[in-house]
Amino acid sequence: MWKLNQLISGDDGDREESFLEEESDGPCSLSPTQRMYAFAASLASGLILMFLSLIVFAKPIKFALLFTFGNVLAVGSTAFLIGPGRQLGMMFDPIRIYATAIYIGCVVLALIFALLIHSKILTLFAIIFEICALIWYGLSYIPFARRMVSSLMIRLFDTEL
Repeated sequence: MWKLNQLISGDDGDREESFLEEESDGPCSLSPTQRMYAFAASLASGLILMFLSLIVFAKPIKFALLFTFGNVLAVGSTAFLIGPGRQLGMMFDPIRIYATAIYIGCVVLALIFALLIHSKILTLFAIIFEICALIWYGLSYIPFARRMVSSLMIRLFDTEL
């Protein structure tokens, strides 16, 4: 892994630690290779659950459970690469704290509506809001993406009489 990082960065001299090479002395420390495998497994299982949720789309409660758990696995998979502390720090950064809060709220609401209330309509609305919140959260990692989407939405839906 170090040789790959060295090749990509073009660094021949002193070696700097990358986000994959940070070693912790804790009981749950993983090697860089193990982190990559865990990331890939978590992302793949999340995407598989989201894909399987499309099969049971006619049953909104099952759809919500599969989609939400797959969604959380896919989003949480990057914690294996950068660590859970840094992941939470980035999620609750002032730039994306509102998007994170809305996303987490929608996830919780979808699970409550699906598991406790058993309301198909409320579950479906929560899933729609969850998807929108996830897109908005994901756009926060791309420079100027939220501003471009906002201006595009204003241009598309701004009607003057």
